[in-house]
Amino acid sequence: MLTGMQIAVIGGDARQLEIIRKLTELDAKLSLIGFEQLDHAFTGAVKEKLDEVDFTNIDAIILPVPGTNLEGQVETIFSNEKVYLYEETLMQTPPHCTVYSGISNSYLNGITKKANRRLVQLFERDDVAIYNSIPTVEGTIMMAIQHTDFTIHGSNIIVLGLGRVGMSVARTLDALGANVKVGARKSEHIARITEMGLAPFQLNELENCVKDVDICINTIPHLIVTASVISKMPAHTLIIDLASKPGGTDFRYAEKRGIKALLAPGLPGIVAPKTAGQILANVLSRVLKDDLEQRKGKVT
Repeated sequence: MLTGMQIAVIGGDARQLEIIRKLTELDAKLSLIGFEQLDHAFTGAVKEKLDEVDFTNIDAIILPVPGTNLEGQVETIFSNEKVYLYEETLMQTPPHCTVYSGISNSYLNGITKKANRRLVQLFERDDVAIYNSIPTVEGTIMMAIQHTDFTIHGSNIIVLGLGRVGMSVARTLDALGANVKVGARKSEHIARITEMGLAPFQLNELENCVKDVDICINTIPHLIVTASVISKMPAHTLIIDLASKPGGTDFRYAEKRGIKALLAPGLPGIVAPKTAGQILANVLSRVLKDDLEQRKGKVT
């Protein structure tokens, strides 16, 4: 249980509703900031504006998956008001207050460091990333079906990267009957791709591997699908970029060549917000329980 814990949930999308539901069930007291237009009411959660919250009592701050933008603005789809998180706000919190976000950026890293508050990026956790790969794969399949006029079965698909998402995508597409090639840099990844029964190649060979590709799926957050690579692709190729913004594809050149290229980060929150929210809620509740127990242990 999280009895006695004061948590500020600032902004977010439908995924945050599952987090709020889970934390209120665990008896935490929540201040909901940026939720004025939310019809649903949760016992133990109060809708407030940022300047109405007493941050001196806040044990944890939960931000949406993207965290903030580079100006400190927090995404709030349940409010028309703009909400910003500043260093001054963090300075009001107790020293043990922890900020939880999906990912971070230079702004969020900077203000948490200056305020000397711990920042936890949930998407850096293996368990979150692996669980999230499930709705990501389903969303990728949905996009592939929507934006092509051929079946996945029998098509030539390239997956770039064998991280937690890349592995799930490659395995599932292979199970659907696609001819899957996977590009990676590390020798152990090449070995794993081979063990999975898929066709491996080194990323520096990418240009030579795309001449007959039907779908190219990138999971690497660096420019990897360059203009030179795109110039070797057939005109019907579909590029699905799952990497975090700005992706790893030269979208300008793809458009110039008439090749459809889609940037699709955050697919879990789009195709399965309830499941994606439950994944975050379950992990967050465990982490918050651990933090609460550690604090109690220090006090005693």
